[in-house]
Amino acid sequence: MSKIIALSFFCLCSFAAWADIGANTRPDSHAPIGVMGDHTHEKGEWMLSFRTMTMSMQGNRNGTSSLSPEAIVQAQANAFAGMPMQPANLRVVPTKMTMQMQMLGAMYAPTDRVTLMAMTSYKNTEMDHITFMGSTGTQRLGTFSTKTSGLGDTQISALIKLGVDSGVSWHGTLGVSLPTGDIEETDQILTPMNMRPKVRLPYPMQLGSGSFDLISGLTYSNRGANYNAKLGWGGQWRSVWRVEDNSDDYRLGDEHQLSTWASYIVAPSVSLSGRLTYMYKGNVRGKDALVMAPVQTADPNRHKRQRVDAGIGANWILPNEDYRLGLEFNVPVWKRLSGPQMETDWGLSLGLQWSPSA
Repeated sequence: MSKIIALSFFCLCSFAAWADIGANTRPDSHAPIGVMGDHTHEKGEWMLSFRTMTMSMQGNRNGTSSLSPEAIVQAQANAFAGMPMQPANLRVVPTKMTMQMQMLGAMYAPTDRVTLMAMTSYKNTEMDHITFMGSTGTQRLGTFSTKTSGLGDTQISALIKLGVDSGVSWHGTLGVSLPTGDIEETDQILTPMNMRPKVRLPYPMQLGSGSFDLISGLTYSNRGANYNAKLGWGGQWRSVWRVEDNSDDYRLGDEHQLSTWASYIVAPSVSLSGRLTYMYKGNVRGKDALVMAPVQTADPNRHKRQRVDAGIGANWILPNEDYRLGLEFNVPVWKRLSGPQMETDWGLSLGLQWSPSA
């Protein structure tokens, strides 16, 4: 992974040498590619974008401490204990999760003040597990993987300019997330009794929220009054509010994200960036009656998490100026999980933007 990232940055900087960029175009006029809804457009302008994001999770943590699979099954209670065929402690432990998401977006400005944005996604998720034998003990019975893929939720937002002055800009975001992702995905599992039933998968493996959710945010950027200034910076608060239960009688936890970044223009067509991001996600409220298993991901009260990520990125304006390429790599520098929960290892985002009028 490190070799891929290094090669990508090398290519960005190498191609910058022959890029012919106009006098009024800056590579850092867009935030790092991992920031959504970061910029607005002038009346009549539009943009199409394609992003691909990969996130890797491995190992488990409770609070700020890592836990082994054996420690989890010895000490962590099963939320469904006392129900038929349910042991007192957890007996299935997730060990690795990979999520890949392709996002297609469009932006259009009907006025100078308002930019409309729509984005949908296609998700592929895989989670590996260890199953322990019987209702007690630390003897491993075997491993299994579950997979889901399909359309995710669709977001529609309005970005509203609040102020622009001498390289400084503010805009607010108001939107809604539409429940286009499935919440009833199933797959085959391995139980502690060595059976392989097909069951409804826990919440992290579902493709959407199943509910209409509200989106709000505020974005600030500062690129200086002098166009020749090479340094820029910005920040964004963005939240997803779960305001209703879905058809399976639960709602996912609210999500809040606070980012701040700085960028530096290293060539007329290339800027490099650094970003810090604080993320919070709440527990699931309510529960799906068909999600019941001695595994932490099935417990609605084991999803609350906080994390701080550090990221490095690059933006590159291609020679004809209609296309932009963005790359960003993030790793957690601090995390607190109400677990046990799986912990994030890294995330990688790559995006292509096309705006013939920008």
